[in-house]
Amino acid sequence: MRLVVCVDRDDDLGRKAQVAGPVVGRSSAIDAATRLATVDPEDSDLNAIFAAVSLLDELRGAGEEAEVCVLTGSPRVGALSDRRVADQFDQVLKDVEATSAYLVSDGAEDEFLFPILASRVRIDGVRRVFVRQSQSIESTYYTLVRALKDPKLRAKTILPFALVLLILGLAAAGGVLPWGIIGLSVVLGVYLIFWTFDIDEALIESVRSASSDIRQGSVAFGFGLFSIALVGVGFLTGFNLWSADSNGAPLDRVLQFLAGGLFWWVLGALVWETGRAVRRMFARGRFPRSFVVGTTSIVGIGSLSYGIVYLVRYLEGQVDPTGVPLLVALIVAGLGLVIGAGVLQQYFKAAARRAVADPASG
Repeated sequence: MRLVVCVDRDDDLGRKAQVAGPVVGRSSAIDAATRLATVDPEDSDLNAIFAAVSLLDELRGAGEEAEVCVLTGSPRVGALSDRRVADQFDQVLKDVEATSAYLVSDGAEDEFLFPILASRVRIDGVRRVFVRQSQSIESTYYTLVRALKDPKLRAKTILPFALVLLILGLAAAGGVLPWGIIGLSVVLGVYLIFWTFDIDEALIESVRSASSDIRQGSVAFGFGLFSIALVGVGFLTGFNLWSADSNGAPLDRVLQFLAGGLFWWVLGALVWETGRAVRRMFARGRFPRSFVVGTTSIVGIGSLSYGIVYLVRYLEGQVDPTGVPLLVALIVAGLGLVIGAGVLQQYFKAAARRAVADPASG
């Protein structure tokens, strides 16, 4: 079977039309596009969906067995949206035994997902959809006005400019303009870090997930709450060690803080990963392979981090020389576990590709 795939990477379907992905089937795709067209008739994604349906009819008319699906990502395009698309594509491939696929795209942004799709099934081609418009509408003013109505573009362009005006204006009104410039630098720095690493999207997603877990009585919420408590215990333990040595050098106190908190932080990460794995097991009926990779990587990073802290403390003369074998063992074990997690990840990917290829050969 050949699968026609349309990707809504920024989740306009969910954000505007309240349609959750993945959408599978011709009638479901048409219904989703119609609902999006009712809310925002100028959205290019609905043209891509109708183009995918048209391609589906073309393939079926040629006598091929085919199906269409629409995958949705996240309003904050990046790693989170790509992971959502990948998870939904895996879900579709479980229900539809496809041996190949066509990607229908309304722009280059969606085609960034080509490697993710191609790693799971053979991609026979990409069809890009262009929307024809009359020249009278394509004035510069109209284009800018329409673009600034897009929440994604508005957040990236207007928000930083608004922060600059607001902070400088308040600082000038209070007669503390130099402090306003300092505050502006801090605020913009934090904003750029959040925007670069999608931290705000991750926080919003965590809050939504926690709210959903509470309403559904999911065990993952209890694991998450316990892991946060363990992280807090780690900070408290480290702070107690840091404050107990008030006369020590700053570097020594920081190293004691890290050494005191690392164990609890690693334990909290393991509890968090266990909660996610249990939730996926209840949702999909099987324990996720990613749990093995995640826990191995967490333990490896924790061991390596503790070994590095131990090494710096040894070089600073805080640790007795008899502890060198432990130092070497921690660093070697950490490196081995991190490398092992990468090998396991590649092994599981290869196994998934073989599982997709076997039905095709059969």
